[in-house]
Amino acid sequence: MKDLRNYQDWTSIRVAVVFDGSGDRLSAISDPHDIQIFYARRNQSADAIIERLASKYADRFEITVATSDSLVAETVNASGAFSISPDALRKRLDALEKD
Repeated sequence: MKDLRNYQDWTSIRVAVVFDGSGDRLSAISDPHDIQIFYARRNQSADAIIERLASKYADRFEITVATSDSLVAETVNASGAFSISPDALRKRLDALEKD
């Protein structure tokens, strides 16, 4: 999370992280200067939230999703968003730290 927060600070690219949750409803934690954190509700996967966010916002914003799930990647790509592997995200984070 710290690396993602630094990535957002260094690039001015907004970062959102989605976790599986256990509550009765979708919840979000957001501070205007911090990364957005979403927790899926009980019986709903984080993947479903990611796919829904991509389909809702990809036509208005450039969205890149880091996922190792090929079906999620296909879905977000079909929505007009981009997908990268977690390894590719790690390389981006490492490259910024070296600068």
